[in-house]
Parts: sequence; C-alpha cells; structure tokens
Amino acid sequence: MYKPVSVYIGLRYLRANRRNHFISFISLTSITGLTLGVMVMILVLSVLNGFHQELRERILGMVPHSIIKSYDGPITHWQPLAQELEKSPDVIASAPYTSGQGMLSFQGSVRGVMVNGILPAAEAKVSIVDQHMVAGSIDALKSGEFGIVLGDLVARSLGARMGDKITLLLPEASVSLGGVFPRMKRFTVVGIFSVGAELDASVTAIHIEDAGRVFGIKGQVEGIRLKFVDLFEAPRTSHALAAQLPGGYYSIDWTRTQGNLFQAIQLEKRMLGLLMLIIVAVAVFNIVSSLVMLVVDKQADIAVLKTLGADQDTIMKIFIILGSTIGFLGCSLGALMGIGASLVVSDVVQAIEQFFGIQFLNAEVYFISYLPSDLHTSDVLLVTGSAFVMSFIATLYPAYSASRTDPAEVLRYE
Repeated sequence: MYKPVSVYIGLRYLRANRRNHFISFISLTSITGLTLGVMVMILVLSVLNGFHQELRERILGMVPHSIIKSYDGPITHWQPLAQELEKSPDVIASAPYTSGQGMLSFQGSVRGVMVNGILPAAEAKVSIVDQHMVAGSIDALKSGEFGIVLGDLVARSLGARMGDKITLLLPEASVSLGGVFPRMKRFTVVGIFSVGAELDASVTAIHIEDAGRVFGIKGQVEGIRLKFVDLFEAPRTSHALAAQLPGGYYSIDWTRTQGNLFQAIQLEKRMLGLLMLIIVAVAVFNIVSSLVMLVVDKQADIAVLKTLGADQDTIMKIFIILGSTIGFLGCSLGALMGIGASLVVSDVVQAIEQFFGIQFLNAEVYFISYLPSDLHTSDVLLVTGSAFVMSFIATLYPAYSASRTDPAEVLRYE
C-alpha cells in the first residue's frame, strides 16, 4: 500500500529502536503525561457536572423555583390566585406554603429547623420530597392531627422515630399569669425523608392548616410556590407573573436563595478546568522537548534525506506527524481512561467509604453526601480536541528547526 515518505519515516521514528534511550523515555513520558492530564480533566469536569446536576435535581427539586407573595402579608384566598398562575404555559404546577423557623425538642435533644406548611396533594407536584421518603408518607399529614415529616439528619440528631411525640418551640413568647413562656406544640412523627443533601438536616414539613394555627395565620397562607418548565427562566418569568397579578404581589426566585451555591459550582468548574488545562499544557511541553532532542539526535538522517532530494516541507511533515501521533495517542488513551473513570468514580468512592467506614462528604457540611458524576460528550470532545490542538502546535517549532538543518554543516565531520 502506498504511504507518503513523510508518514513512513515519522511513524518509523516513533517505533524504532534509538541509540539514545533517554529520548525514548522522554517520548513515553510525554504520552503518559498527556494521558493523565486528559483523563484527570475529563474526570474533574464530570464530577463538577454531577454536582451541578444534583443541585438542579435535588436541591432545586426541594426548594421552590419561585414564590409569589403579597405585599399585604398572608394570602386569604389562595386558590383563585394559584389557578390564575397555572394558566401560564411556563408554569408546571403551584402549591400553597407557609414557613417559619423553630426548634424541635425530643428527649433532651434540641435542633433548629425550618418548618414548612404544605398541602400534601399539591406538594407532590412542585417538590420531590414524596419520591425520597424512607419512612411514612407526606399523605399522612392530616389537618388537625399535627403530624410532622422530618429530614433524615434531623431525625438522627434528635433520635426520633416514626410515631414519636416531639415538641416544636417557636421564637415567640406567650404571656400568661404564670409569666412569659415560649410557644410550644406537640407533633407526631409521621414520615422521614432523605434526599442526600443538606436539606435533610434543616427542613421539616407539617400540614398547611396546622402551620396556620401554629404561626397565627389560621385560614391563610404565606405564599404560592411555583414550579417552572425551565428553572433558569424562573427569575424573569416569576417577576413578569407577579407584575400581572392585581393587588400587589412580588416574587422570590431560587437564585436569591440558592443562587450563590449554583454560581460557586460554575466558578469552580471554570477555574478547575483552567487548572487542568495548564496541567495538559505542561505535558505538551514534554512533546516539544522530546522532539527537539530527537531533531538533534537525527541531524545526520535529516542531512542524508536532504541530499537525496527531500525538501523542507517533507522534513517538517516527518516531525509534525511524529509529534501529532504522540499527541493523538496521549489524547485517545486519556479520553478512554477519563470516560471509564467518570463512569465508575461514584461507585468506587462509595465502596471505599463502606470498606473503611468513613464519609468523604458530610451532608451537614456539604450540600450533598456523596460524590456524583455526570459525563458529558461535549466535555470529552472539548478536552481531547484542545489537548490535540495544543500538541499539534507544539510540533511546529521542532519541525521547523529540523527543516532548517544544513546538510553540508552536519555531514562535514561524518
């Protein structure tokens, strides 16, 4: 089969036994460095994509995409308002809500929590809490029965189980003849949920009518929760919907409550991507050094080729092909290893945690309790493409230097 002389010689140099084994070692190091750089970059981006996905699906699946509230305070007739909001094609569902802060007490243990008053039938349409119940159900929340659903970490810290009676203390005082006492109410644990996020350590739920009694707004709700088709359009869409409602309403979207976390992940992805790209660049510099040393080692061969009629373009192509082949091998191996590592990293980390009895991510510190990974084809193509382009550019100077070799000067002392 016909093969251009530049391709034949370039590939021959790659696999030939060289007199200078140090150059071979540098070439192998170049491939290894590029492979590791590409692999780590794909793995890091996949993990950050996993954090981004978990933020969208878990954190933003639990918190409202947007809340519509009234400037006049609690809303009395919320049903007509919810129906009006659901007419928008951008809104998937709506649900009433009431919330407040309090402390839960059980057998001497105390925990500060956010108490959300929900309507179980409507809550399932705007939240994923019903999909992550580990005990009981949100449907067990009945008006007047004062049941409560706890986050898994809240239940653990209190030592509470299904059916236990716990006390909710509110940051308001009740004045009586006996003195000033905090407002308290007994609740029965009817459910426990776990989404594997920091919300497990701070969120509880009670029936919305019980919340109205507890927070002193009986028969009213604090606002309307909305779930949008595109959560990233929530700021603009919710503001427009609130402005169209008569009576004075305003919106609070998720970017004001969880936006800093989302932006932090985006910033980390950019900065770590840049850092990994620098690591790849260091590996690419090894290609330059190996080709420069190879040019010096092969000056006699280059001179002979020139005397046989090879022009500068042919000599340049030989070393460009050699360097590009090194880059291609490094990028290909790195991409394969990066894809494989991204697909198994979550299971591997989980296995290590179970074997050694440790936990790398604590949901009370981080917003999730496990290491996620979400491999994107676009990231693989971007990383491997960028690395290959850099490795190709790295071949130009050594190839040009080889093409400028003077045969008469080199062969004078041969």
